[in-house]
Amino acid sequence: MINKETTFNTEIFSRNFIISFLKTESASGVLLIIFSILAIILANSELSNFYYSIKNSYLSINFESFQIKETVHHWVNDGLMAIFFLVIGLELKREMINGQLSTFSKVLLPGIAAIGGMAVPAIIYIIINKNNPMAMSGWAIPTATDIAFSLAVLSVLGNRVPVSLKVFLLSLAIIDDLGAVMVIALYYTAEISYIHLLYALATFVILMILNLSNIRIISIYIFGGLFLWYFILHSGIHTTIAGVILASTIPFSVKKSSHSPLKYLEEKLHTFSGFIILPLFAFFNADINLGSISFISLTNTVPMGIMLGLLLGKPIGITLLTYISIKTKLCQLPSNVNMYDILGVSFLCGIGFTMSLFINALAFPENINIVSFGQEYSKSGIFFGSILSGILGYVILKIRLKKHE
Repeated sequence: MINKETTFNTEIFSRNFIISFLKTESASGVLLIIFSILAIILANSELSNFYYSIKNSYLSINFESFQIKETVHHWVNDGLMAIFFLVIGLELKREMINGQLSTFSKVLLPGIAAIGGMAVPAIIYIIINKNNPMAMSGWAIPTATDIAFSLAVLSVLGNRVPVSLKVFLLSLAIIDDLGAVMVIALYYTAEISYIHLLYALATFVILMILNLSNIRIISIYIFGGLFLWYFILHSGIHTTIAGVILASTIPFSVKKSSHSPLKYLEEKLHTFSGFIILPLFAFFNADINLGSISFISLTNTVPMGIMLGLLLGKPIGITLLTYISIKTKLCQLPSNVNMYDILGVSFLCGIGFTMSLFINALAFPENINIVSFGQEYSKSGIFFGSILSGILGYVILKIRLKKHE
């Protein structure tokens, strides 16, 4: 009897989380648009010097001989984004333990779709830039999906969209983000400091021991997470990995008359992540120079590879692998969902925006020659690819829903 009640409660717990997640991500998508437009306006106006003085100003943390000094831009990308990936890690762990990714059959279809949605855009980018070795570091830029933006576009269509389709998009995007984390860790890593990596590993082991010892005090894990972040910062691996690693150590178990530490931390950070971190990230990374955008600039192999990777690679990869999985009876489509819906969602996954901008900053440092393959040109590919993907995804799903009214 106890087991049945526990199962029922945890199922409700997972469903409620999905509903609140969708609401938060959809609303934060509006803020992302506002802050992105604001960044573009400031970067292309008489206030550009003021904007860049804030972006490039230094902030430091000093404690006796301990010091971390970074620009505001780097604090957002290396610090706040680590918290964002902590939230992604918490969501992924919860879904894998007791949610939409908790069984092999549930994770298989969005997992296969995510693989296609990452592989095909990368292949398109590599083919287009095969004769430009300096541009090859940008191959992962079109593989990313912006959860907030894609869900925001889907939410505009209202309650007519099947819940199962929203869950499919959510699951696919979470797996896609996990893939992005792996790419960042394995590919966009500078020289490794093995001593700091060893310290980070020791911190992770200690946190896991605390987890296995049923220590449920969140502040202890956060304190350990700060050390983990610091060691990874100096190891050469990007700090966003610290967020995902920390998430794996947070206890999930739900006991009678007690709160899940993972659920508690996710609730506290989710709104902060969606309404503070991502808008700030967009504000300090969406500063595209409109003067550099022209038809000629878009024919450059870098923005062209990114734009076509997002606009064509995402829908081709996701739809094709989903279709093959269904036809071979390896997987089943979610209830009330057909391949036309999958096509529409696959275009929404082409909205790379914040995640693509994040990888773009790693792929093309600011000192790279922007005329041939740098951040300015690649940002134009991200913007146009994401906007066109969002429009096409919306139109396809709008037509589909009208036919079924």
